[in-house]
Amino acid sequence: MVNRQRFLRRYKAQIKQSISEAINKRSVTDVDSGESVSIPTEDISEPMFHQGRGGLRHRVHPGNDHFVQNDRIERPQGGGGGSGSGQGQASQDGEGQDEFVFQISKDEYLDLLFEDLALPNLKQNQQRQLTEYKTHRAGYTANGVPANISVVRSLQNSLARRTAMTAGKRRELHALEENLAIISNSEPAQLLEEERLRKEIAELRAKIERVPFIDTFDLRYKNYEKRPDPSSQAVMFCLMDVSGSMDQSTKDMAKRFYILLYLFLSRTYKNVEVVYIRHHTQAKRSR
Repeated sequence: MVNRQRFLRRYKAQIKQSISEAINKRSVTDVDSGESVSIPTEDISEPMFHQGRGGLRHRVHPGNDHFVQNDRIERPQGGGGGSGSGQGQASQDGEGQDEFVFQISKDEYLDLLFEDLALPNLKQNQQRQLTEYKTHRAGYTANGVPANISVVRSLQNSLARRTAMTAGKRRELHALEENLAIISNSEPAQLLEEERLRKEIAELRAKIERVPFIDTFDLRYKNYEKRPDPSSQAVMFCLMDVSGSMDQSTKDMAKRFYILLYLFLSRTYKNVEVVYIRHHTQAKRSR
């Protein structure tokens, strides 16, 4: 991909010339496909290093049955005038030039097609779409400012934490209270056992009460996040004369122009709003 982009930049002039010639062969609405671009081979020839002519050279050639040592080799007949040692007639203009043909994509074709239509002194905007953001609720978070605190969710977390931390102690407290009730109603009275149970019950209640009603772990804050809200960067007004002076062919031509204009705007702007206006003696927006 990198080599392809480098090639397109290097031979942009030749490619644009080929596209200019291809525009005359294509329909206005034919913009859904790429284009075959041809470049003369001489324009893409690369410099090469080779041994220069002249000088004294010593070469070893394979032997044959026609020449011996010190014989002079005659120059082959031909070269100019369209004749040579091969069969058939050669070109009078020398060696022919093939063309290098390759396919460019739809996006590359449209980029080159609309490149000269841009404003000349307009600085290229790196961010084509100016995105606006709107604030939306996005659940709860453990951190935040006091203004965003959620009282209901914080109390729910506090109740869940206190229930989880004291569940075992409450079960044990309930069992001790049942044993104390049984011993209190039994005969003869068991004062020492009753006193021990009362002391354990008091200790368990104290432990349960020491669990804080609310903790920083319980606090929850309303969370807000910014979501992109796409905004139209361009608006396109399509005016159509619906009076009797407009025949169907003229309307079709205008429609093709608007199709091409919309395609050009959609290449530059991500969001384009189209407004249709029909008029004769009065103008009215068409839905």
